[in-house]
Amino acid sequence: MSQEPLPPDLPTYDQLLNELKSIRRPGLADLRRTDRPALRAAAVAGGFCDGPDDAPAGIEALLKEAVRRLGENGVLGRAAAHTFGLLPDRRGDAAADRRKLAAAVYGVSTEGFRKRQERDVMEQLAEAVLTVLRERLGFSGGQPTGGPLPSEGPYEHEQAGPRGQAGPRGQAGPRGQAGQGGPGGRRAGQEPPLRVDSVPVDARSTFTVHVSPIELLRDIEVLVSSENVYLEMSKTFRPTVSGALRLAAAVRDPAGEIVDDVLARELAAWLRAHGRPGLPVRPGTVVPTSSGALAARGVRRIYHAAVATPEEDTYQVRPETIARAVGACFALARAERDRYQPALSSICFPLLGAGRGGLAPAVSATWLRWAIRDELARDARWRVHLVVRSREIAEAVGAL
Repeated sequence: MSQEPLPPDLPTYDQLLNELKSIRRPGLADLRRTDRPALRAAAVAGGFCDGPDDAPAGIEALLKEAVRRLGENGVLGRAAAHTFGLLPDRRGDAAADRRKLAAAVYGVSTEGFRKRQERDVMEQLAEAVLTVLRERLGFSGGQPTGGPLPSEGPYEHEQAGPRGQAGPRGQAGPRGQAGQGGPGGRRAGQEPPLRVDSVPVDARSTFTVHVSPIELLRDIEVLVSSENVYLEMSKTFRPTVSGALRLAAAVRDPAGEIVDDVLARELAAWLRAHGRPGLPVRPGTVVPTSSGALAARGVRRIYHAAVATPEEDTYQVRPETIARAVGACFALARAERDRYQPALSSICFPLLGAGRGGLAPAVSATWLRWAIRDELARDARWRVHLVVRSREIAEAVGAL
């Protein structure tokens, strides 16, 4: 597929982001009154409209398509839809009401959402607009002028080329560009989604690295969550793998309120069935649950790996616990594989213990790679993924 950059006359990431910020308060109705040249150019290029006369409808259609790329049932997609009034019955809502509904998606206060998650939502929506343009124009690589575009986002299927062939390896770019705090860059851990294919585990096996929030991954059948030994998941507003998966898997009513906290409910049921409510399990224990609302993204199972032992105000994670948890994940996946049609074949690990567990990412990655290598030597049929939150960590993992 073509690797040339997108045409230079298309809007840049920064231009799109600035215009998205400018329409948040007035809403979609303002598109008829005030020209938004970057969004209009994107809508025209993507075939959503022909010119200025139908630009408002074209921009709205483009943003709805970008929300679909983020995942209509996911946290980012729902928050973006509320933020810009893209839902049919919310189009005319006041800015304060739209922000309140978006904050409810994350389970945080309106002020907390304004200070933190709202910026993330806008950044990711701008990225999704560029992803839509790339697909519409038939480009698979390169970067639009002035704004980073991932060579593969977490919204794509497993391979960029024909099934069974590795797609092009993504490039993180030199330091000082996207995600490194330079002009047009992001805060640490807020880089646009990126997929890096074929990082070697050993001479025979590889895994795929994703720079992405774990809840945005698509068509990976088993996602692994890092938990404490009491199997008590993080609160949904915590910036952790556990909290993000808990929130994304929850079932909501039409107003966005959680009506079934699926993962926490199923973990509590497991603890009751095994006589462990309020008691720790052995470090390295792995407990399966369903995927709740994440089933819409092609996720079938969530494996909860108990790796962190609470100690006063912190946690302890022993590196050998990571290896034990990886082995337990693969053993469980093998046991469950043929219960599904088609059979389970892909599994994704975060850097276990590298968040509040306190392990250095390089230490977690080294033990993960060692344990994964042993499991793939036993059964090479699995497609293994690793998800991290920054390009810097992805580069370090690839260099180990």
